[in-house]
This record gives sequence, C-alpha cells and structure tokens, in this order.
Amino acid sequence: MTSIHVAREVTLPDDLRVARAESAPHLGPRILFFSGGSALNGISRRLKHYTFNSMHLITPFDSGGSSQVLRQAFDIPAVGDLRSRLMALADETVLGQPDVYALFSHRLPKDGDQKALRAEVARMVQGKHPLLSAIAKPMRQLIQTQLARFADEVPDDFDYRNASIGNLILAGGYLGNGRALEPVLFLMSKMVDVRGTVRAIVDENLQLGVELQDGRRIVGQRQISGKEVAPLDSPIARLFLSDGDTELSADAVPLPKRNRRLIEQAEVICYPPGSLFSSVIANLLPAGVGRAVAKRRVPKVYLPSLGKDPEALGHNLAGQIGAILTPLLRDAGPKATPRDVVSHVLCDTSLPPDDCAKVEKVHGIPCVRLPLAAEGETRYDVDAVSRVLVSLN
Repeated sequence: MTSIHVAREVTLPDDLRVARAESAPHLGPRILFFSGGSALNGISRRLKHYTFNSMHLITPFDSGGSSQVLRQAFDIPAVGDLRSRLMALADETVLGQPDVYALFSHRLPKDGDQKALRAEVARMVQGKHPLLSAIAKPMRQLIQTQLARFADEVPDDFDYRNASIGNLILAGGYLGNGRALEPVLFLMSKMVDVRGTVRAIVDENLQLGVELQDGRRIVGQRQISGKEVAPLDSPIARLFLSDGDTELSADAVPLPKRNRRLIEQAEVICYPPGSLFSSVIANLLPAGVGRAVAKRRVPKVYLPSLGKDPEALGHNLAGQIGAILTPLLRDAGPKATPRDVVSHVLCDTSLPPDDCAKVEKVHGIPCVRLPLAAEGETRYDVDAVSRVLVSLN
C-alpha cells in the first residue's frame, strides 16, 4: 500500500542520497514528526544539517514543570515543548541570531528569590537587562512587546522560579494575538532562523487522560509520564483528551487545516522516540490525523524509544505499535490497514529478533533492525538516525 519497500537485508542509509541532502539542506526532504518532550531534540538538532524542511507537530498538553505554571496562570496550552523544539532547530551558527537564541534559552534560577526574579523580568520588559540590550532593534522591541503583554496580565502570585524566558515570551505572544499560538510560533521561528516548521498539533488548552487496565482513570500528563510523580503501576489501556473535567470525543478536537496540509506535504512520516502515550500518541488523537496519514503513499516509520519508558508498562514492541495504530485506524476508517498508517518499524540491533518477528506476525508490518545506537547505549546515535530518515525519501 505504501511506496517504501525496505528488505531486511538492505543496508541503510543510502550514502549518495545523504550526501546530496547534506550539500543542499534547503532542498532536503520534508520529514514530518508527531512528537513532544525533549526525546527528539538531539535528533532534530542533527537533522537540520541534512534538511531545513522537517515538520514537527507537537503536543501542547504537557502539565508539568514551568509549562504547568503558565497554564494555571493564563489558561493557555503548554508551550514548553514547542519552545524546546524551536531552539533545537534554530540556526546556531554565527549567521543565525545567537543573542536572541541566548535569551529564548535562558532559564531563571530554581532557588531564586521571587522578588528578585520578578525584578529581573521587569528589566527585560524595559530593555535594560543584558540579554535584551544585546539584541538589536527592531527585534528587541518586538520581544519587549511580547514580554510586556505577559507582564500586564501575570498574576501577583506567579512563580518565577525555573521559568524559561522563551516560554514567557510565547505566553505573552499568545495573549497578544487573540489567544492563538500560530502567530507567535511563526514570529519566534523567524527570530532564531528555525530550520523547519514547528506547530502545535491543535491550538487547544486541553488535558490528557488515561484509562488503565485496572479500571482507574487519571487526568493530567504529569500524572502519566512517571517523571514528576511515581510511575503508573497498571498498563495504559486507552488515551483520551479531556477538558479537565470530562472526556472529549475525537470529533470534538479536529486537526487544523494548516496541519493537515503539512501531513499532505510530507515525504516521510515518523513516529519518533519519546514517551509512548503523552508524547507520541497524544498527537494522533485529533479527528483527521489518521485519515490524512493514510492518504499519503510515503514511508511511515515508527522509531521506538531505547531504554525504559514508564508509559509503556506492559507493552512489548508489538503492543506499542498496537497502541499507535488504534487512534490512527479508528480515524482512517474501516478500509484502512495497519500498513496504511505505519509502513515499517526501524529498530536498533540491540532489539531481539523475536520482538521484530512478533511485530510482523501480529500487525503485518516489516520490522528492520539497523545499527542506530552505540553498543550498550540507551540513546540513539543522532547522526545514524538522521541519515536513515533522509535516506527514506
């Protein structure tokens, strides 16, 4: 059903294709990722050497860390993962905008005095902080405008500890653009010369919820991921979107047309490493994602996380793929097959061959084992993965 035909004996990547991409990254392939969190940032940072055309649909449902502080203060979608990916894709050469990058990446101290931290942000609003004064006009004025909007609406009890300045700028831009993320994401992308496209999968302030195999229901990403609270002790049976009180049907949260067009332009689609449910599957829940993916006749690959993922409790590789397939096939319709939405699984050679064989037996999806990580490592070799993804085009 798809245009990729990779035999298990074939060695990837295609060096000629990779070399061509590296010599002209502005003409590189349009690789689309459904992701969130920081797991893909290293790969993204390397991938921009091969293509300036990668596309990243990011979950805005994070409810932990400084993103949650902003969500509670302003009733906005989570912006931390969006900022993080923008920074990973920014032009970090001397030809880029290093002063703007430094500001957007700056984080206030975790243990700072609240009054002192508030005063530091106030100096930024006034343009008197060294990080702001280093930026030339008119860009400095644009940034001050976003920060000023944040400062105008920030609650008196806002917790500035560990706050990312880039997140505060995104929040101010969101508030100043009719509570819309797309305009401020576009502006920030231009400010740091982002080598790709970064968008929220939907521009909605929603929560993630799960139904566990033992029957419990839990709402809130931070309650699921096992990072800020104890990991789940029962496997996740189902993921859903919630307004915080009630579960929402997929039809109630449609994929924006601009994001559907991105999927329609993709030359490779990747379900990348990251927390299985809250970083990857969360992006597959809006209505229209499965239909858009199924229509594309391009490589659609799953690159599973290495190491332990607390969210994948009770899910072997075949089970992880089954969890990804569920929302996609439900949306794609009764005639869609697993190969229509996931054409291949790409695994490191550390994965047992029997696990790959089970994927093919259960889902009919070829599983290709490649040397994608150094021996004994629980992280992918970012260059090896980037070269393989570029080769798939």
